[in-house]
Amino acid sequence: MQEQHFKKLENMYHAAPFQELIKSKLKISEGEAELEMVIDPILHHAANAIHGFVYFKMMDDVAIFAANSMEKEFFLLTSSFNLYFLRPVQSGKIRGVGKVVSRTKSQYIAEAVIYNDENKEIGRGSGAFAVSRKTFADVPGYKLD
Repeated sequence: MQEQHFKKLENMYHAAPFQELIKSKLKISEGEAELEMVIDPILHHAANAIHGFVYFKMMDDVAIFAANSMEKEFFLLTSSFNLYFLRPVQSGKIRGVGKVVSRTKSQYIAEAVIYNDENKEIGRGSGAFAVSRKTFADVPGYKLD
């Protein structure tokens, strides 16, 4: 049953319309999520490196889906997120890893780290995620293939 939940979450993530722009691959396990993507130059800012929104999106995605893996009924919402930009990236592949570090009845805390293709940290962050009233069953894409 747990593996089905992880697969449904992965399908939900990949079904989001925004994923057409950010082509990435998400893998979920209990309390963890990992995301990989190849850098496309369309994601560059004026100084020819990936824009900060890519760092935030990747960190938020792996952290919230790590937390969603532990929540069985309700979709989570980001209530706060702190991040650090450690080094710029222009090309190659990046990988984000998120892990739940704390959980209460109504909130999850998760950390996220992004690595470049040389396995060097390029970004780090942590977020708080609140339990919403929307059930997973009501979220488009939360289904098995």
